[in-house]
This record gives sequence, structure tokens and C-alpha cells, in this order.
Amino acid sequence: MSKIIDLSVSLNEDTPVYPGDPKTKIEPMGVFNKDGYEDSYVCIGTHVGTHIDAPRHMVKGGKSLDKITIDRFAGRGVYIKVSDKKFDLEQIKKADIQKGDIVLFHTGMSAIYYQTEYYNDYPAITEDIANFLIKKKVKMIGVDMCSPDYEPFPVHRILLKNDILIIENLTNLKELRGKEFRVYALPIKLQIDGAPARVVAELNE
Repeated sequence: MSKIIDLSVSLNEDTPVYPGDPKTKIEPMGVFNKDGYEDSYVCIGTHVGTHIDAPRHMVKGGKSLDKITIDRFAGRGVYIKVSDKKFDLEQIKKADIQKGDIVLFHTGMSAIYYQTEYYNDYPAITEDIANFLIKKKVKMIGVDMCSPDYEPFPVHRILLKNDILIIENLTNLKELRGKEFRVYALPIKLQIDGAPARVVAELNE
């Protein structure tokens, strides 16, 4: 029997947002005691919580989420531990990365998700690593951070220009260490630059 690990953060009005992005707002539209049902109006940014960046996010004329085939959102997962807050290309080269994989980088930053350091003191993926991942033909990468790089976001642009999707704000990645697993990262089918997603890993046990 397989085991499912939830890699997504909860989304509510207290969910942190990238500096400068709008806060999430949730308003009741239907109250059970009054209306006989519950209904809510949710106003969120496309890059809040656990979410997926589509090429259109950083590439002019890039694909929006609805233009990406559904098979791109699921695949064999590869877990890579990032030690001492530094991405190491030589270590990454030793991982068994195959064409079509979804590579998840565990930095440990999710442990301080609600602290300011989460947004201003995270390790960055280098351009050399991004280009290596392109050569390996992975379909997606994911990080337990707010971003794989800093402004002006060169790694975002390198990956997205090559149709490699990016998952940000993952959690529970430590549960995947030493495991074989598949990743399912399904965003809302919006015709725009990105969207929140429910991301899970199915362990092969």
C-alpha cells in the first residue's frame, strides 16, 4: 500500500506572502445558520502559499497554466538535501536525475516559514545548476523556500524559458529522504502566470 505525504502549506488569511504581494482575504458569502449553507469569497495572489510558476510568470509570451499538458504536473520525484544553506552542483550531479523527473530541494527553510528570514535569507540556486537541470530534461523543480533565486530572478527565467515549472513554498520534504516517490503537483487551471497547488508525494512502499 502506498503512502501519501502532503507537501503543501495551509492557505488562509495568515499565510505569509512574498514582500509586496497582497494579503489573502476570505469573506463569508453564505452563513449556515442564516442561509442553510456555507459559501466563501476568496481573494488571493497567484503566488501565495504552495504554488506553481508557469513560464508566463517571467517569460514574455510564455505559456500560461492552462496551456501546459496535464502530464507535466506529475512524475517521478527526486529528493536532494541542501546542506549548510548552499546548493552544490557536484552533489546534484551525483543524484539519479532522469528525463521527466520532478526534483525537490530540501533546504529546511520551511521550518521558519512564518519568520522574516524566510524571505530575505534563503540559499539561491545558481545558473550553472539551472542549466544542468535543463540538460537533464527535468519537467519541474520544487523548493521549500519562497523562491529559488533573488531579484532579478535569473534562475526563474532560465528554467521557465525552457518550460521547466517551479514549485515554491513546499513543506514536509524531510519525509521524502531516502524514499522512492512520485510527485503530483496540480494547480488550479487558470489562464494566467501561476496558481496555488495541492502538492503531494506518493511513496513507493
